[in-house]
Amino acid sequence: MSDAPAYTVVVPTIGRPCLAECLRALGAAHGHPPHEVIVVDDRAAPDGDLPLQTAGQLLDRIRTLRTGGRGPAAARNTGWRTVRTPWTVFLDDDVQVLPDWSRLLAEDLREAGEDVGGIQGQLRVPLPLDRRPTDWERNTKGLENAAWATADMAYRTQALTRAGGFDERFPRAFREDADLALRVERAGWTLKRGKRVTCHPVRPAHWWASLPAQRGNADDVLMNRLHGRDWWTRAQAPRGRLPRHLAVTGAAVAAAACAVVGRRRAAAACAALWTLGTAEFALARIMPGPRTTREIAGMLGTSVLIPPLAVRHWLRGVVRHRHAEPLGGAG
Repeated sequence: MSDAPAYTVVVPTIGRPCLAECLRALGAAHGHPPHEVIVVDDRAAPDGDLPLQTAGQLLDRIRTLRTGGRGPAAARNTGWRTVRTPWTVFLDDDVQVLPDWSRLLAEDLREAGEDVGGIQGQLRVPLPLDRRPTDWERNTKGLENAAWATADMAYRTQALTRAGGFDERFPRAFREDADLALRVERAGWTLKRGKRVTCHPVRPAHWWASLPAQRGNADDVLMNRLHGRDWWTRAQAPRGRLPRHLAVTGAAVAAAACAVVGRRRAAAACAALWTLGTAEFALARIMPGPRTTREIAGMLGTSVLIPPLAVRHWLRGVVRHRHAEPLGGAG
């Protein structure tokens, strides 16, 4: 594989236990090893060493950087801006590359034309075989169809420089990869999907994990500001349920307002609409799942809370990002 371009792997982490498995799998891959592995420690207050020794034969190629809890976009920027190879490969700390990953990556890089700025790896999310997947598991499964996800994404380092890197106004692991992909394309590069495959296990999560995930609605507002309302199509991103959440939340607010002013029939009608909308949402999440008592209870509770939370974060985004301008260097 000596004729394949050299690459550096950048892994941002907040010290989750899955980092050990990520590095172990990367160290076990054979074919075309990375020139360097940069592990970016984004813990605000590190309380122990990272499990770097699990990287095996790659241990002597690991370099660590610290960013102090500034978020994944800032962590990746800190990493790639020190890269000295033609290609930078981003991996999330909760993925596990397959044994032939580096060999197939070498083929991806070698076959890339001069116009190719990025090559995405194929993600595989294993689900339980003995039962239906939970709502959280199905959401994670959706990563298999996500476009340009930095869970495994190789970028030409020159393309990152020309596009300006990740936009650090995206504070969480959501939409920052789609934003970068659109800017890389705008800078004149093409993106393609590669041959390599990476496993993305479903990490453990509490039953209420879908509630903090609603913060991503604010990031969608920022995407609207930066890329226009058709960015969903260009980024190959599925549309969420925000329009329905707005309608359900609006019905709840209208029901309360009508009740306060004594319009009982209108209040009852709005309350009925809220009930129907909430029930539809809950059933859409419950029916494909395992339908255990715990899962049903969690889906019922969160289905009541998600619409107003989504609207709240969307409104916060509208206010916060009303004057947002494109990141410098994107053109």
